[in-house]
Amino acid sequence: MAKKILVVDDEPSIVTLLSFNLKKAGYDIITAGKGDEVLRQVKEQHPDLIVLDLMLPGMDGMDVCKKLRQEFIFIPILMLTARDDELDKILGLELGADDYMTKPFSPREVVARVKAILRRSDIGKQQQEEVLTVGDIKVYPNNFEATYKGQEIQLTPKEFELLVYLMQHRGRVMTREQLLNAVWNYEFAGDTRIVDVHVSHLREKIEDVSRKPLYIKTVRGLGYKLEEPKG
Repeated sequence: MAKKILVVDDEPSIVTLLSFNLKKAGYDIITAGKGDEVLRQVKEQHPDLIVLDLMLPGMDGMDVCKKLRQEFIFIPILMLTARDDELDKILGLELGADDYMTKPFSPREVVARVKAILRRSDIGKQQQEEVLTVGDIKVYPNNFEATYKGQEIQLTPKEFELLVYLMQHRGRVMTREQLLNAVWNYEFAGDTRIVDVHVSHLREKIEDVSRKPLYIKTVRGLGYKLEEPKG
C-alpha cells in the first residue's frame, strides 16, 4: 500500500507542484490549505508524513506542529518556509519537526527528504524485537516505546531514533557529526545544532535534573556519550 502524504500550503501552485512530484514518486496525496484543516485531516486520513508550510492563515505551521505533539501525534513532519531565519529553523525543530527546508526548493529534494524520513521510520518498525536497557531507561525499538523508571515517556520520532542510537552505542563518545549522519541520514546543511536541540529534549524526558545529566553526558569539544549512571 502506498504511503500517504499530507501536503499543507496556502499557495495552490506549491500544493500542485509538490502533489505532482510526490504522486510521481508513488505516494498517495491529500492536501490542506489552512492550519485547522491539518488536525482534521490527520484524524480522518492518518497520513504517514506531513509536508507542512510554516506561513499559514490562522493557525500557522508552528502552532500546528505544537498542537500535534501536545496531543501525542508523532507523525513525521517536514516543515517548509519562505523564511531563511535560523531562529525559525531551530524553533520548528524544538516543536517536533523532523526536517526543515526553505523556499525556493527543488521538488526532487523534497521527494528525497520525504523518502529518507519514511525509510528511517520503516527501518525502525522492521527491526527485530529487542529491549535496550541503560539504568532506569528501557527502549522497545520495534514498538516505538520507551520507559523511564517504569513510566512511559513520549518521544518524537527523531528523539526516539536518537535515543536508540545512543543506547546501541552506550559508553562510546559520538560526535555531533556522527549523530547527524546516523540519525538524520544526510548533512543537515552542516548545522549540528539540530543534534543539540534533540539532546536537550531527551534530557528533559530521561533525566531527573536535565542540567545535571546522569545518562547523556556532554564530552566537551567532541559530542555526547550515553552511559550507566554512576553510584
